[in-house]
Amino acid sequence: MPPILASLLRFLPTLALGLAGGAAAFAVNLPLPWLLGAMVATTVASLSGARLRSPGRGRKGVLVVIGVMLGSAFTPQMSGDPGLWSLSLAVMLVATAAMMAFSVWFSQRIAGHSRETALYAGVPGGVSTVTVMAMASGADLRVVGMTHAVRILVLLVAIPPVLQAIGHVDLASTTPDPSRWLWLPGPVDAVWLIGAGLGGLWLGRWLRLPNALLFGPALISAALHLTGVTHAAVPPMLLALAQVLIGVSVGVRFAGTSLARVGHALVMAAAQALVLLAFAVVAAWIGHLLTGYSAAAALLAYMPGGAPELSLVALTLGIDPAFVTTHHLLRISVLVLILPALLSRLVPSGQPRK
Repeated sequence: MPPILASLLRFLPTLALGLAGGAAAFAVNLPLPWLLGAMVATTVASLSGARLRSPGRGRKGVLVVIGVMLGSAFTPQMSGDPGLWSLSLAVMLVATAAMMAFSVWFSQRIAGHSRETALYAGVPGGVSTVTVMAMASGADLRVVGMTHAVRILVLLVAIPPVLQAIGHVDLASTTPDPSRWLWLPGPVDAVWLIGAGLGGLWLGRWLRLPNALLFGPALISAALHLTGVTHAAVPPMLLALAQVLIGVSVGVRFAGTSLARVGHALVMAAAQALVLLAFAVVAAWIGHLLTGYSAAAALLAYMPGGAPELSLVALTLGIDPAFVTTHHLLRISVLVLILPALLSRLVPSGQPRK
């Protein structure tokens, strides 16, 4: 049997669990049902000791699809004052610096982790890039991965109630009508979307973009939609499947995790995530007051989570995904550029790591 097919067959039970969780959440009208339902179902199963498989290469394909979907939000009719966008981006960078300073302090002084572990665990976003960089260091990869996974889990679960609390979005109206589930774009538009995905995959790698599988296709798709070459959207069913796969990707990160053995680390990560959520809420409100942009969009743009997850939430809920995606692209780019220098400054070569 070909390795790809064998890997897919091993992943099918995990996918079935994610779909079941999403369908159950959809049936009871939970917000973000396919994402949160799949994530909660697989997280509970993982923490209960079930051996779940990661989507593996499937997640890479999902990132390309999400990138194409995000690019479709950049339309010629898109409104936005460049000066106000710049001001909002500046607020986001200041908030990111404050979040990272707190996270590193909390992880080292309160949670008791080493300086390197605290630094990589404290980076607000870019989990894939951060994990790869941490592999070449003395950081505890288990703590780094768990901290980022718990942070994303806490943030995604908190999004619906927080958005409803700030009163800037109606979550009840974001679920597609059942008659629209089977909608598909026409053949020409489908070719453009596929071309954006394949071309963006090459462009992202050629430009060495952070999270190239996501932002490369987003750039090509945005160019096609901004110029009016195509106005195609991605089918709702594909959007729901993308949510399930992203939710599963979060849940399986807890596979092999024993609550008894890592309970302290989980509690510390959850506490840190809640404080960072409060940082994001305050920063989003400041950004809203300074720019007039939706506090909901600012919140999703400033949250210290993963770009794929939060951009997908913005797209699913229709909360200015172009605005949110732009902020996360800048955040990750800046973090990737400054992290090596920051590490060398905090942990100079030849010094013992505390």
